[in-house]
Amino acid sequence: MDLQRSLEYSELMIEKVRGKRNILIVAHDNPDPDALAAAYALSHLFLVKTGETAVIACGGVVGRRENRTMVEKLEIDVVPIEEVDVNHFDVVCMVDSQPGTGNSALPDCCRVDIIIDHHPLRTTPCDRQLIDVRDGYGACTTILYEYMLAQEVYLGTRLATAMFYAIRSETQDLGREWSPPDRKAYQQLLSLSNNRILFEIAHAKVPREYFLNVNQALESARIFHDVLVFNLYEVEHPDIVAEMADSLLRMDGVSVVLGMGCCNKEGVLSLRTDREDLFAGQLIRQMVEGLGSAGGHGMIAGGQIRPMSGNHAVQKELENTLVKRLLKALDYEPVRGRRLLGGSPTM
Repeated sequence: MDLQRSLEYSELMIEKVRGKRNILIVAHDNPDPDALAAAYALSHLFLVKTGETAVIACGGVVGRRENRTMVEKLEIDVVPIEEVDVNHFDVVCMVDSQPGTGNSALPDCCRVDIIIDHHPLRTTPCDRQLIDVRDGYGACTTILYEYMLAQEVYLGTRLATAMFYAIRSETQDLGREWSPPDRKAYQQLLSLSNNRILFEIAHAKVPREYFLNVNQALESARIFHDVLVFNLYEVEHPDIVAEMADSLLRMDGVSVVLGMGCCNKEGVLSLRTDREDLFAGQLIRQMVEGLGSAGGHGMIAGGQIRPMSGNHAVQKELENTLVKRLLKALDYEPVRGRRLLGGSPTM
């Protein structure tokens, strides 16, 4: 852990918000546990060190049932960003995201004073802007945990549980893109967490629509070499695309999964791989060039296509375009896709 760096950055951030009554913390759209816990932890740090209360906001929805259970059980107060006036705030922070990357509803013209992220740096630093980006870390929450240690801030059970679950989820129980600081935070936070709440989050009940999406993912899945592609078409929330991609990556013989869907006229893409020689973030940016925005890590990435037609034929054509681009980026020969559930190859 880089506690010296964490001490220096956290001190600067605390001083930046000291005496400011209006503080906004923005997570990326449709936030995952890592974004939620990082925002929650940063707000706690500011409260303890300055006495100031921050507003946590995001675009989209907290859709995945596990994430909604996390927010409810751990009492994380998140408001829709469209319900706040961003110009009203004296300090604006972003966690687990960066301006201009396409995954935040925060207007591009909005001033951002503090950025904390674990994705590769893609924003251009501005004067007096504090940026702590550590792309070697598996979770943004780990950076916040180091701030807490450096500042000797007490972690209550709710916050510790949120932070532990975030690191657990983001690194797949330290099986994906983890670093030594992630492991140390994981181990130390586990002893402070509420096991009953962790169980309720991880085993949250899902609605009937979840299984309809499972069926659609399986029915639409096609395999090209070791690449599996599926299309959910219309979905109620974007998180389900990533959830299905995570699940289908477990298939024997598959090392890359591309999933897509459409939510509120926005195309949603999710890319997953277990190959360490690939960089998913770079792959997906190649795929959506000229079509939308995207980013990610070595093994996980996501993208957005705006606007997106609700017409299935148009969505199918986009799927075919993305498959061709993905196979080309991987230097694979074009082939006809094989249906996962049997049948003849399809275009």
